[in-house]
Amino acid sequence: MFYTDINIIIQKMNKAGEMHSPFLFAFNFELTEGIFIENPFTNKEVFFKTGIYSNKTSDKVQVDAVRFDISPISFEEYEQKYNIIHKGLRRGDSFLTNLTISTPIETDLCMDDIFRLSNAPYQLYIPDKFVCFSPERFVHISNGILSTNPMKGTIDASLPDAEQTILSDFKETAEHNTIVDLLRNDISQICRNVRVKRFRYIEHIRNRFQNILQVSSEIEGQLPADYHSHLGDIIYQMLPAGSISGAPKNATIDLIKKAEGGPRGYYTGIFGVYDGTNLNSAVLIRFIESRNGQLFYHSGGGITAYSNCRDEYNEVLKKIYLPFG
Repeated sequence: MFYTDINIIIQKMNKAGEMHSPFLFAFNFELTEGIFIENPFTNKEVFFKTGIYSNKTSDKVQVDAVRFDISPISFEEYEQKYNIIHKGLRRGDSFLTNLTISTPIETDLCMDDIFRLSNAPYQLYIPDKFVCFSPERFVHISNGILSTNPMKGTIDASLPDAEQTILSDFKETAEHNTIVDLLRNDISQICRNVRVKRFRYIEHIRNRFQNILQVSSEIEGQLPADYHSHLGDIIYQMLPAGSISGAPKNATIDLIKKAEGGPRGYYTGIFGVYDGTNLNSAVLIRFIESRNGQLFYHSGGGITAYSNCRDEYNEVLKKIYLPFG
């Protein structure tokens, strides 16, 4: 199931696509490890949800109150990481860089409970490793069309005129434009007739702790006729996902390594499911990892030359939540 040779996963995805055989796949951010599972709908070890596709059980955990305590890094610690990124941006190493942090959390729920209680369009639970409840699609492939929906721009929905505020924010607009251009270019390496179908529309993300608005766009292109037998190659060519790395990718990833000081692992990697006809996948964000008995919540945000450190710090803390209804 877990492979250190990414080429094996790519080959298995290509072969399964050629045979129209269902599979689940995942890649970590560093592209050093991945997952490939045949016939995922009958799998009893790894649990998932990608849109309408799921092997998630319907039994719910009954809870009246949830303890959810976080111990984030201080603003001063975050500022040190931020300054590394911002200096790189001012040098021109990057136009946009996604900076992430890892936050210890304490809760009376286990990861299995969190998975079953969570309400999100994309979910993945690897026992004893991590649980993810992502709102962000990576790519969707159906009827020869590849589409993606990058999310860039977040605001508390309870703020006055929240939608108008986020859509008119100069920094957020610049960040979103950069990611749309990056992903349009990524898709153009694979597809023809690439277009931005929807630009900067609002999605509502609700949970019991807060409601937030997220700004998204939709980009699509037409795949070659034989795309089923190249699914592994198609997905790999677009990695790492532009929305959680930045632009240009290679220089930005070097900057991320300097600022973050360690590997992200599966956080900000991607996972997806192919049902034999269609493929749907997500970016592994809104992510809780188990390490040596301690739970860590990973969160991040895009940094541009126009960013404000305090605002960015507040944003990564705002993204630490449980998506319970």
